[in-house]
Amino acid sequence: MAEKKNNTFDGIMADMKKGQFAPVYILMGEEPYYIDAIANYILEHALQPEERDFNQTVLYGVDIDNAEGAAKLVNMAKEYPMMAERRVVMVKEAQNMRSFDALEKYFERVMPSTVLVLCYKGKIDKRKKFVAQATKIGVLYESTKKNDRELVSFINKYIKEKSATADDKAVQMLKDHIGSDLPRIVSEIDKLLVALNDDDRRITPELVEDRVGVSKDFNVFELRNAIIYKDVFKANQIVKYFNNNPKAGSLYSILPNLFSFFQNLMIAYYAPDKRNERAVASFLGITEWGARDYVTAMRNYSGKKTLQIISKMREMDAKSKGLDNPNTGAEELFKELIYFILH
Repeated sequence: MAEKKNNTFDGIMADMKKGQFAPVYILMGEEPYYIDAIANYILEHALQPEERDFNQTVLYGVDIDNAEGAAKLVNMAKEYPMMAERRVVMVKEAQNMRSFDALEKYFERVMPSTVLVLCYKGKIDKRKKFVAQATKIGVLYESTKKNDRELVSFINKYIKEKSATADDKAVQMLKDHIGSDLPRIVSEIDKLLVALNDDDRRITPELVEDRVGVSKDFNVFELRNAIIYKDVFKANQIVKYFNNNPKAGSLYSILPNLFSFFQNLMIAYYAPDKRNERAVASFLGITEWGARDYVTAMRNYSGKKTLQIISKMREMDAKSKGLDNPNTGAEELFKELIYFILH
């Protein structure tokens, strides 16, 4: 057992790769990717393959639907390992458990040879006694959703770990097309990696277009570019394409991306040197390549107009959900929004 646990994803993984497993892991949060990654590593590496039949138990929260079920879980955790260094007892979908009371007593005196893992997809009230106990003796990890900047870093890091590189535009296309669905991002990147040659490990926009199905000319990335540079003709071309091809893009899928951009643009106005790409990049915590868009947009949109655009987006979002809007469809709302932004 490690003397001190690092409760970041990288820290937890580093400890486990050294063979240091805590007696308790509570893995919670809204982002399932990291919860599953930690849980899967434990299942694959805490025990040798030949040890798993007798020493590894995986349960589901829906099966622990009362105090009796929770007591059985604790009894499993108290068992000694059979011809192995440790036991692993894991509860997947622990948010469906009905009772955690039995865990409080167990956490007062845990079985040091057991690795008990609770995978809780959602938030647990950290004031609960069993959570505070688990924090003292093991690992409490909260997996949160990634924002736009973090998504870019995640994509680049994952690609780098696979001994490949990616053009900035290709990364942006992946982020804009898939959003914050990390498992799907990883799946799509894996498809791209398989298509790379050994002598050219670079993911290009053309490859993303071909393998992921994202048009390099008609996608949210190009629409945002057209808006940044106030290219009215191209923006209207893309909106028309989206309205004719709803699967490629629509108000519902594109509005969050545009809202995020203008929200960050408003923040960029507070940068000490708004005209310097390096200064804006440092202020926003993004790459200089990404900062170029914000520097350009600040030349084309005043702070006042940016606030008006953000307000208009909130209005369009409400209307798209039927609030104060009995008749206007999403296509017309989309056109109205883009017209408002560009004029």
